[in-house]
Amino acid sequence: MSATHAEHAPGMPRARLARAWLRYAVEPYLYLSPALLLICFVMLIPLAIGISYAFQSINLLRPFDAGFVGLENFETLVGDGRFWTAMSNTFWWTFGSVTLQFGLGLGLALLLSTQFHGKRLVQALVFLPWAVPTFLIALTWSWLFNPVIGPLPHWAAALGLLSEPYNILGDPDTALWGPILANVWYGVPFFAITLLAALQSIPSELYEAAEIDGASRWQCFTKITLPFLGPMIAITVMLRAIWIANFADLIYVMTGGGPANSTQILATYVFTTAFRKLDFGYASAIAVALLGVLMVYAVILLVVREKLVRV
Repeated sequence: MSATHAEHAPGMPRARLARAWLRYAVEPYLYLSPALLLICFVMLIPLAIGISYAFQSINLLRPFDAGFVGLENFETLVGDGRFWTAMSNTFWWTFGSVTLQFGLGLGLALLLSTQFHGKRLVQALVFLPWAVPTFLIALTWSWLFNPVIGPLPHWAAALGLLSEPYNILGDPDTALWGPILANVWYGVPFFAITLLAALQSIPSELYEAAEIDGASRWQCFTKITLPFLGPMIAITVMLRAIWIANFADLIYVMTGGGPANSTQILATYVFTTAFRKLDFGYASAIAVALLGVLMVYAVILLVVREKLVRV
């Protein structure tokens, strides 16, 4: 019996009506309670505690100065040159990584959506980097960029990109490209997998009709493929950009944020401030600033995605 029928049942006692309403109103939440409690204890409570730290002075080197300081950490943040350098580096790190990952991932997805000899082997090789631990990736690419034993500086010099083989990761002008290239190698499978799944969901009849009408491959790509991939592209780009902006592993292992903070991003700045300077209050303020930037970015992408879905 539904709650609506229970309310209008003739002669039903009020107590029974109350039990029926309680069952249909509360029972679904009882089934959801394990998941809700898990989300609360694993995500919401730590998030609230972390945000509260941003308004406190929590420095293990000055334990007796702890206490509520209001917006003092954020006022310090505004005048912190390293913070703005890390903000700029975060933008270029995220933009460069996402752009190259998306471009190569889309190309691989289009390639893997066709039939050719050795397709299964190519799929296995394409998806392999996603299974490699990031720490191992960082060590491997650090070796590749080593000017003594690594091949990349010598290849770049042979191609005329460098005047001589030198330590790319030690030059403030080029150091950020090291982690970006390592991150591109690592992240391309994410776009390849998700976009390949979206490509396989496009009805083949649309391409057949377009071929009958004499459409070129470029027209099929721009008029059929991209519109269908639009919502998926928006959500994957949003998720990947958020992950990369918070992804400190590669940079921390490869460069440690140097040289001269040229590869310092907000995520690594949070880590070094908290675990090297032991200033958890100021590190939380940096993390809250990063959270705010990413929330604004996510809202913009979601609005764009809604418009793409409506189109």
